[in-house]
Amino acid sequence: MVKREVTLKRSKRRWRPLPFSIRENDLGPFPKDVQQIQSDSSQNFNVLYKIYGKGVDQSPVGLFSVVPETGMLRVHRAVDREEISEYKFFAEAVSTDGVKRDRDLDVTVVVEDENDNRPEFAKVVVISVLEHSEIDTIVGQVNATDRDAPNTLFSQVNYRIVSNTDLFRIQPETGVVYTVSTALDRETKDTYEIEVEAMDCKGLSYGLSSTGTVTIVLRDRNDNPPTFKASKYEAVVEENKKDVLLLRIPVDDRDLVNTSNWKAKFVINKGNENGNFRIETDPVTNEGLLYVIKPLDYEKNAVVKLEVAAENEAGLVGSNKNWATIPVNVNVTNVDEGPEFDPANLFLRIKENEPNGTIIGTYSALDPDTKTSDGILYYETSDPASWLEVEETTGKLCVVGSMDRESSFVTNGIYNVTVKAVDRSSKTGTGTVVIHLEDENDNSPIITNKDLTICEHYGQLGSVKVEAEDKDDVPFSSPFVFGFPKNHDQNWKITNEEATSMSLEQARELPSGTYNVPVIIRDQQGKSEQQSITIRICKCSNGQCVTSPISTALGVWGILALLLGIALLLMLLCILLTCFCGEKKETVDVDNGAEAVLIKSNTEGPGEEVMASNFRAPAQHTTLDQESRFQQPSGGGVQDIRLSDFQKASNGYGGETLDGGMRNGPSSYLSATNSTMQNNYGQQFGGGVQHYADQNSTSIWRTNGLVIDQKLNGFVTEHDDRFAQDISHVYGFEGKGSLAGSVGCCSDLNDDSGLEFVNTLGPKFRTLAQVCRKK
Repeated sequence: MVKREVTLKRSKRRWRPLPFSIRENDLGPFPKDVQQIQSDSSQNFNVLYKIYGKGVDQSPVGLFSVVPETGMLRVHRAVDREEISEYKFFAEAVSTDGVKRDRDLDVTVVVEDENDNRPEFAKVVVISVLEHSEIDTIVGQVNATDRDAPNTLFSQVNYRIVSNTDLFRIQPETGVVYTVSTALDRETKDTYEIEVEAMDCKGLSYGLSSTGTVTIVLRDRNDNPPTFKASKYEAVVEENKKDVLLLRIPVDDRDLVNTSNWKAKFVINKGNENGNFRIETDPVTNEGLLYVIKPLDYEKNAVVKLEVAAENEAGLVGSNKNWATIPVNVNVTNVDEGPEFDPANLFLRIKENEPNGTIIGTYSALDPDTKTSDGILYYETSDPASWLEVEETTGKLCVVGSMDRESSFVTNGIYNVTVKAVDRSSKTGTGTVVIHLEDENDNSPIITNKDLTICEHYGQLGSVKVEAEDKDDVPFSSPFVFGFPKNHDQNWKITNEEATSMSLEQARELPSGTYNVPVIIRDQQGKSEQQSITIRICKCSNGQCVTSPISTALGVWGILALLLGIALLLMLLCILLTCFCGEKKETVDVDNGAEAVLIKSNTEGPGEEVMASNFRAPAQHTTLDQESRFQQPSGGGVQDIRLSDFQKASNGYGGETLDGGMRNGPSSYLSATNSTMQNNYGQQFGGGVQHYADQNSTSIWRTNGLVIDQKLNGFVTEHDDRFAQDISHVYGFEGKGSLAGSVGCCSDLNDDSGLEFVNTLGPKFRTLAQVCRKK
């Protein structure tokens, strides 16, 4: 690989160097030459110079210009460095034919500073210091600014205090103000104003200067305690008064108002050992407010002497003074008062269940003026359980009820009774009897959860937790001892005994059911009683016993079953009405076999026919009696027709007499009748008419044999379509006087008997079936 040698050529500068500057605030004359610029291309071409940018065609416009032929830059007016410290614009060299002969030159003109600005203070200068501060404590710093060039002599400022003061001084270079005295007292003068001079050029004589006023504020410290306006105070109050304002105590404080150095805090140093008084501060007036909060007794103390001190919320600082105190005398005036119990609260300690009539103590009161109990009567004002009776003249306390420590009227073993004493002037006084009832072992442990459930788990023996409690206190309560009576059935055992609970576990696998388990629980002293726990063993869901699942969703088959039940109910109602209407027999004239008349029978119950034989008749034929009846369906139900009536109406069967039909015996008559029924009611009913006779009973015609056989066969075989015929059907008109008013499967039952099939319909319909049977 051959390396190529590269010759580096130095690029010749094409513009002459141009760093230059102008002075601010120049007095002229203007325009004034600044500096000449020249391009090297001027040696080969006649070039013209142009400039553009800031100070030329940009603000401030027209400040600089150039002589096109020579390249001399000119300034046309004075400039201010504090407004613009330097100007940057561009120059270009163009030949006479308009072609640029050099790259544009960037020109920078720096404005030289002059000391033309004085130092300036802020409009308000406020600094502060605590009163009575030590010498050379920093008060604050004064600062003046100079707009001349920073870090130059023209902007370096020195300070001095020009006003006459011997309390403060200032550090010249930094402007920090210090104290030079400890006599700064806010209560004497709280604000000082000093005049400070600031001079640039480090304070030299040719520097420029200005003065400003500095305000120094003295901050307060608590060097003045509150002082009372009087040397002592007096107050008067009646005995037995309370929550009464006795006195207002004013004070003075020289410290700053509404600060913690000024706000007073009053303290009762002496005389309030019994807590009869309270003193507080009025937040508006800063006065002390003295209250009596507990009644005073004139007989015990007619004058109460107090000593009250006034303090501040903040502690004293820089002062050797102490908090001021003042005496206050409270004069108590005498008032005729009621009897007083001594003591105010009588404490008694007795055992519970003391027998009635027991005197447990005496609670008496005294007249404060006479110091005797003469003429004082005693009454109960509060006895929640009515356990005590107070003897009216002596104040003896007598038991009149069973004092049970476990009663709801007793709290932590304490029972309170309030007694009132009344003197001759009807003035009253009250006292409280506090009775502490000592516990006795009068309660046996009691099971708190007697009804429990064990969920069956295959191959596991279940258990339940039994808990007990004893209302008595220790040592008459827990820990308990759990056990069984001697004759228990060994099906259960006790495990996991604790202080107040145990686990009752199956000793062997038990079937589902409810068990009553007797247990005995004894307390520490052996007191017990036999109790019974009811435990139910069952299958569970979510911890609860469940019964056999019952679906609440009907679905399609559920709805069909419901509709079938309604249809069967309506059918059985029709059968029931037929039974009621079948006892009274009436003669029916049959005209041409085409119409029938329903005769009102006024039957109140089923006839004897309901006890006839089953639907399937025997094959043999019997001789018909002249008074034999057969039943013929009509539009409203089944109707009895006497045989003699058929003989009279023989023309209605095509001119053939009933006798003629009977010459060949019952079979001929049956054949004729079947033929007639088939013509009148159709193949379904006509083919199903059978004649059964008994010499010792009435003959019965059955008209629905085939349909009944079909239904019975359906119930035996449990076909799903066995209910398909149990609905209403629409048939065409069959001719004038048609006897087929209804051709439903159950509308033409020609007899009230043979209803045993309803037993196959289920238990819901047995009641209707029983109605149609002969009692």
